[in-house]
Amino acid sequence: MNVKEVSTLLERIKNLKILVVGDIILDKYLYGRVERISPEAPVPVVEVDKEEIRLGGAGNVAANLVTLGAQTFITGVIGKDQGGDQILNLLREKGIETLVATDNRPTTEKTRIVSMSQQLLRIDKEDRNKVEGKVLNVIREAIVENSYDGIILSDYAKGVVCGEIVKAIREKSIFWAVDPKPINKSLYKGAFLVTPNEKELKAMTDPLSGESVEHLAVKLKKDLLLDTLIVTRGAKGMTLFSKQIKHFPARVKEVYDVTGAGDTVIAVLTAFFLAGADWEKACEIANICAGIVVGELGTASVTPEELLCALQ
Repeated sequence: MNVKEVSTLLERIKNLKILVVGDIILDKYLYGRVERISPEAPVPVVEVDKEEIRLGGAGNVAANLVTLGAQTFITGVIGKDQGGDQILNLLREKGIETLVATDNRPTTEKTRIVSMSQQLLRIDKEDRNKVEGKVLNVIREAIVENSYDGIILSDYAKGVVCGEIVKAIREKSIFWAVDPKPINKSLYKGAFLVTPNEKELKAMTDPLSGESVEHLAVKLKKDLLLDTLIVTRGAKGMTLFSKQIKHFPARVKEVYDVTGAGDTVIAVLTAFFLAGADWEKACEIANICAGIVVGELGTASVTPEELLCALQ
């Protein structure tokens, strides 16, 4: 893999139209200092210095795609609340085409309290009920009524990924990839690509068997009739299960935060494969990009310049 080859692929990515379908999350970060313990309870007092909001979940997948240069579309559901407005603003600022539905449910939010680069606490606000009615129709229409080169299903088990949505994706007869959650395993049958981590792989096969990742991955690939399965393995890198099995060691200097690394991996794999890379090359590039984002705090995207610099 050389700079010229990747540069050519990056140019091709600019011509791609990719839809992200899934659970859109607002990631909030409160950064501060801990210098004392509360007199009310034995807990640290965090004096907040800075607040940040970022796109999480399916929003982070879309952010990674648009940063690479792809024409990016997103559909899912947000609430009619401040969090929903913040998500819309972030999507528009990044140039992501928004085809999202609004609902009375709260916007899914994850608030992380961080001190000295260490996460002290996470507070979640969400409604995991399955989407239905008008919301379901908006998401389905976003899939059915537009033309795409590929679709990414970003499943965080917050209610968007369901049988009706997957049926609409299958009927498009185009490439579709899944970042999975074990609870929805049966919905992924026939996907072109599924990218579980080791924990998800075990949960979707036999968590108590003690069998190797390779054995479990081959079993899952067969059970779900998958074209390609790529297992992300944290500090061990990732393993490709396609026409052959190949392992790619991790390309990371130091890990600060693994939040959103899976979002980056599926975005990079999909974009480069649709641009013409084979799975081995796509995995090499995704490994490099994952190594970059885990070196940053919070969800992050890799720019073409960062990728080319890392290759050099």
